[in-house]
This record gives sequence, structure tokens and C-alpha cells, in this order.
Amino acid sequence: MNAWVGYAALIGLFTVTAAIGFYGLRISRTTEDFYVASRTVRPWWNASAIGGEYLSAASFLGVAGLILISGSDALWFPIGYTAGYLMLLLFVAAPLRRSGAYTIPDFTEARLESVTARRVTSVLVVMVGWFYIVPQLHGAALTMSIATGLPSWVGSVAVAVVVCVTVVMGGMKSITFVQAFQFWLKFTAIALPIVFILIIMGNSGLTVPAVAEPFAADPAASPTAGTYRDISLVVALLFGTLGLPHVLVRFYTNPDGPSARRTTLIVIGLLSVFYLFPTVYGVLGRAFTPDIATGGTPDALVLLLPGRLVPGLAGDVLTALVIAGAFAAFLSTTSGLVVSIAGVISQDVLGGRVRGFRVAAVFSTLVPLLVALLTDSMQLAGSVGLVFAFTASTLCPLLLLGIWWRGLTDAGAIAGMLAGAALCGGAIVAGRALGPLAGPFQVLLAQPAAWTVPAAFAVMVGVSLLTRGRRPAGITRIMTRLHAPERPQPAPTR
Repeated sequence: MNAWVGYAALIGLFTVTAAIGFYGLRISRTTEDFYVASRTVRPWWNASAIGGEYLSAASFLGVAGLILISGSDALWFPIGYTAGYLMLLLFVAAPLRRSGAYTIPDFTEARLESVTARRVTSVLVVMVGWFYIVPQLHGAALTMSIATGLPSWVGSVAVAVVVCVTVVMGGMKSITFVQAFQFWLKFTAIALPIVFILIIMGNSGLTVPAVAEPFAADPAASPTAGTYRDISLVVALLFGTLGLPHVLVRFYTNPDGPSARRTTLIVIGLLSVFYLFPTVYGVLGRAFTPDIATGGTPDALVLLLPGRLVPGLAGDVLTALVIAGAFAAFLSTTSGLVVSIAGVISQDVLGGRVRGFRVAAVFSTLVPLLVALLTDSMQLAGSVGLVFAFTASTLCPLLLLGIWWRGLTDAGAIAGMLAGAALCGGAIVAGRALGPLAGPFQVLLAQPAAWTVPAAFAVMVGVSLLTRGRRPAGITRIMTRLHAPERPQPAPTR
């Protein structure tokens, strides 16, 4: 890959991102601008921004890489990512918007009338956000080294600096414009090369050969283990989506509950179309470039395939577009996560003012950057899948039971979140540490959501039933606010 292609793509992307961020500085003035964009973001804009931050390194690079090495087994990732939004539409979107909170900890305190429950939620939101940022920085490191030949750490630092500057300048209102632009850039960057490749293949008479399973699963592996792994992954992706803080904070920016539902419907449509293209990349990679997998860099398939199949200047242009799209994925997801983490830290620790938000944004960027620089990258989709499992075991039970069950108490919520965090976090750490030494328990540790999510729900419900006397005094008023239809806003008078 020519280094000038990578440099041109990155300079162009960073320039446009900085320009949009500067525009956000001009229109972001109030505290509500920084936290929830003054609750004025319309469905199409918000859906584009959600697509921008949700389609992370795992979606843009990782899904195709997993299909390259695992075949159809990897299709559970795009299915789960998209179906998770259907769960979000059915159970969370509108009630969460009606809660009137700025952040998930705000919702927790309002629903449970407990400062302690809020603090536990705040810690978990920050942990989830940091765990999710690290794979984005690893993806940036991989892309930078392939695109330009520079040391990989330059990619992580570049993303961290651009995100920090953008968030500090304009907060949520600025990030909304940036992420909406970055979504459509990602969509174009992943779709256009594939369309171009398929046109060339059609005109030249080249067809995709019947692809054997060059990277088939171990024939000695238990079919039961494979079934469990798939079920656990789907549980993690479906329920984990409900608790992602950078996605949930977006629903606070809608003007009302119906707008939140329309936003979610649009997002489902956008995701459904987007995930067709990484799947095609994976199929073409298995057919024409299996050496990318055997070379140990399957996550680089999307970056390398256009240059392999399209010769000359056209291939260089398509490669530059893909590089820009990949960095747009890292930037947009990291931006959304930093906004959500900074909102929590500034609200709970720094007084909730704009200055506190900016300080928190810098801190929220530096911590995962240090972790990324000191750790090695896993497969991107796999590492993000573990974050989904952790979120599904902690924040998801709180939101579902908090919205739909009057009986949830602060003691139950705290116990359930801590139990889910301990079980899922412990399983992930033990699985990485023990590896094959875990024997028959290896698959349970590698994909823990199938048992940690029910355990978290059970603990939350059980402790709440044992502490009925701790139910909030204003529970009827709270539940009415979450579920009663909103009154239409009167038209402005001149």
C-alpha cells in the first residue's frame, strides 16, 4: 500500500472533522448544548449520529475479519448488533427519553431515589466506556501502521487527540454533526469499493469460486460447545445494546418519546443495509485473499482487499476511501463514548458545569489511551463482544427492571449490578488467564453472557423482593412519567 494514499486519506478526514468541530464551538453555548444538544436533534440527524458512533472498529473492520476466518459462524455479530436495536426500540427508547435525565446515573437516581445506586451506576458506565474505547484505539493503531508505515501507537494517539479536541470544543451538539458526517463517510467507504469490485468482476467474467472451509473449526470440538457459544454471543449482543451508555445518551437529545422511537427505527434500517457490506468483504476475502488470515491480520481485510482486487490508481483511490472510513469509525465511536463518560464524571465529581465537562473529557480520553498503548490488540469484534457481555450483565438489568418493574429497589439494583460485574468480569479475566487450562469450562469463560445475564437479573429481583420496604415513595409518579403518552408541544407563537 502506498504511504501517500494513507496520508491523503487521514489529512482529509482530520481536516473535515476539525472544521465541523469548530462549527460546533460556535453553536454550543449552554450546559444543555454540551450534554444533550438542548434536546433538539431530529430523528434523521440523530439516527445518522447513532450509526456513526455505534458502527465501531468491530463493525467496520472486525466483522469482515471474523467472516474471513470463521465463515458463517461470524454472521451472528451483524445479526446481533442490528437486532439489539429492535430490543432497544421495544423496551427502552421512549421511556428513557421521557425520564428527562441527562445520563444513565441520572435515571438511576430518579428511578430509585438513591445516591448510592447512582454512584455504582456511574462507576459501571465509566468502566464500560473505557473498555469500549480501547478496541477503537487498537483498531486505529492497526490501520495507521498498514496505511502509512508509521509506528502503530501514532494511530491511537492521533484518534485520542482529535476526539479530545472535538469534544472539548463543542460537546454533544458539535459531536452530533461530526458523527452524522462520519456515518455517511463510513457507509460510502465500505459500500463503494465493494460495488466497484463487483462491477469489475461482472465485466471481466470473473466469478466467486465455491469456497471450501479453509479455516474450519476443530473437528474434535464439541457441537454442544459451539451451540452454547452462539447462544451466549447472541444474548450478549441483544441485551448489551440496551446498556451502551454512548448510545443511550443519544435518546436524551430527541425532542420527545415519539422522536426517540422514530430515531431507533431509522437506525435499524441503516444498520441492516450497512452490515451487508462487511459480509461481502468477508466472502470475497475467503475466496481471493485467504493469505490475509494466515498472515495473522484478519482485521485488515477491509483495508487490503480493494488494493488486491482493483489494480492501479482506482485501487489506490478506493483504498484511501476505506482508510478514511476506518478512521471515521474510530473517531465517531470514541467521541460518543468520551461524551457519555465525561457527562457522568462532570455531573458526579466536577459540579456539572461546562468547565467540568471539558476537564472530564480530557481525563476520559487519557485513561483508555494509556491502556491501549500498554496492551496488545485482540480480534476487534471479539473484544467488543466481551464489552457487550459485561454491559448486558450490569446496566441492562437495571434499565429493563427499572423501566418495567415497580418492585425494583435500590438494594436490589446495586446487588444485581455488582453480581453481574463480578461474575462477567471475573469470567473474562479468568478465561484470558487460564486459556486451554480451563478445560471444559473454557467456553463458559470465553462467552459468559448466557449465564451471567440471568444471574444478574435473578440477584436483582431476589434482593428487591427481600427489601420491599425500600421501594421509592414516589414510584407511581415515576412509572407514570416513564410510560404515559407525552402531550404534544404547542406551536410557538410569534
